[in-house]
Amino acid sequence: MKKAVEATQRSFNTIRTGRANSSLLDKIVVEYYGAPTPLKQLANISTPDASTIQIQPYDRSSLSIIEKAISLSDIGLTPNNDGAIIRLNIPPLTSDRRKELVKLAAKYAEEGKVSVRNIRRDGVDAVKKQEKAKEVSEDEAKDLQDKIQKLTDKYSAEVEKVLAEKEKDIMTV
Repeated sequence: MKKAVEATQRSFNTIRTGRANSSLLDKIVVEYYGAPTPLKQLANISTPDASTIQIQPYDRSSLSIIEKAISLSDIGLTPNNDGAIIRLNIPPLTSDRRKELVKLAAKYAEEGKVSVRNIRRDGVDAVKKQEKAKEVSEDEAKDLQDKIQKLTDKYSAEVEKVLAEKEKDIMTV
């Protein structure tokens, strides 16, 4: 369940806020010498100011393929190439775009909560199998199911807390 919350947090990190954040580029994969390679392994990514992401490739010959991969990605940013460094300018978000991003964050949060509930279902099924096989008593099975439900509630609340933080982050100008 903890891993489901962490995966949800990583999904949130790929959502653009009004500030530059290098984790926006986490999902970008570049076709480098015929092999799909994460952008983080090909370049140094930094944020020199609140509205710019700077990408400095370790191999200058990969500059154009990195630029192409960013252009083809769904992050909605246009790369500026000066021959040595690629810069991504993060424009301020419109109120409509902020609302769309909040909806996307809510979708990611719901996926995280579904993962937590699936884990709960698997745990409850395992307890029921043990009870059926007479490995645990009826009372023990009930106690274990209650513990699993409490954990589920705890991690669902954690996903909600992370969502609230992300919504606040998106909506602040």
